[in-house]
Amino acid sequence: MYLSRLKELCDYHYVEQRSEAQPLPGLSVFCRVAPSAMEGWMYEPVLCLVVQGSKVASTGVQTVDLQPGDALIVSHDLPVVSQITTASAQQPYLAVILAFDLQLLHSLTDDVGQLPLSNVGARSMCKGPAEAAWLEPLVRYFELMGSQSDAKVLGPSTLREIHYRLLLSPMGAMLRNLLVADGHASRVAKAIRQLRSQYRLPLKVPDLARTAGMSASSFHEHFKAITGTTPLQYQKDLRLIEAQALLKTLSHTVSEAAYVVGYESPSHFSRDFSRKFGVPPSRGASSSDADRAAR
Repeated sequence: MYLSRLKELCDYHYVEQRSEAQPLPGLSVFCRVAPSAMEGWMYEPVLCLVVQGSKVASTGVQTVDLQPGDALIVSHDLPVVSQITTASAQQPYLAVILAFDLQLLHSLTDDVGQLPLSNVGARSMCKGPAEAAWLEPLVRYFELMGSQSDAKVLGPSTLREIHYRLLLSPMGAMLRNLLVADGHASRVAKAIRQLRSQYRLPLKVPDLARTAGMSASSFHEHFKAITGTTPLQYQKDLRLIEAQALLKTLSHTVSEAAYVVGYESPSHFSRDFSRKFGVPPSRGASSSDADRAAR
């Protein structure tokens, strides 16, 4: 019931009108009218709910297949490669995206303080089925789009409810781990912020470990456990995603894109790019901007 209502809202605001009646903080819809090639994205903490169509997403060693009614929670900044596998003009791929408000999450610490805040095997990308507990307030939040006054008065409390319900959900284990101020999840998130800001520079794991307040070996272990990849591979994936974005603007040659993101060898860059996206970088700009929908 709630999923079909979300589809109605997506169809009305994003497929028919191609615009938002009243933008809501953190909420957007991704719409694609055809299957895509492999594309790189930097996911910041976000909920992605597939409403129609299908998609495959991967980061590190983890790959998930998302069908209608499947949700994905990403708790940390992650380099993700995804591919829309089912979409058409008649039935476009539709996904509702909700960016997490980390301050709002942390404000709920006392409310979920009695819950276990760690979960063995929890990762920063977690797939699960949509649940009525958080889907119902998500629908209510989306419906506020039609009224500026309702959005202003009811929006903050509804958004808080969605965050609370997602924290309590089975997919929310790593989000709950983030509430531990000095926990491994928070420390790795801090190191990731530094890595993202310096991704063009040579990787210095000891510096990242110091930022996280860990030994180099402990940092490497917890980074991989949480993100599913190593710091070196994370940096490489980030560079390749940034390079793909540059190539799609048609403003950089392959060699220029390689140097801009930190590669010293264009040939090395080309091998890594082809391995990551399945096509050489010379074809990395083949998808037109018009065929890409902004989140």
